[in-house]
Amino acid sequence: MSEQTIGEQELALLRHLSNCGGATVGEVANGFGRERSLARSTVLTMMERLRRKGYLGRRIVGGVYRYRARTSSAELLLGLVRRFVEKNLGGSVTPFVAYLNETARLTDTELRELEDLVSRLQSARKKGVE
Repeated sequence: MSEQTIGEQELALLRHLSNCGGATVGEVANGFGRERSLARSTVLTMMERLRRKGYLGRRIVGGVYRYRARTSSAELLLGLVRRFVEKNLGGSVTPFVAYLNETARLTDTELRELEDLVSRLQSARKKGVE
């Protein structure tokens, strides 16, 4: 996967393509682009930029390029978070955890998922120590 930066609009487009399983420029322009008042040429430019960065692949189907995300939306977000933590937080998750502590927008489901994650991390650490 590419290590190049990705903008907010590019991320939204990439997630759209990942969730829909791939599409032509026209299909993306008619859905994603129309919702955001983006011209077809702008959508094409964004898709080609993402392809050059390594986030999208394309192949000809019926004489038209179909673009697809090279990774799932979940894998994409995991990679982006990993790079953010490494580059912006010096590899430390402490500031990220402090942010989670400050926000009151965590749902009960998200809190349970975090508790499960901490439990798995503790189990893995104990197994590594033994």
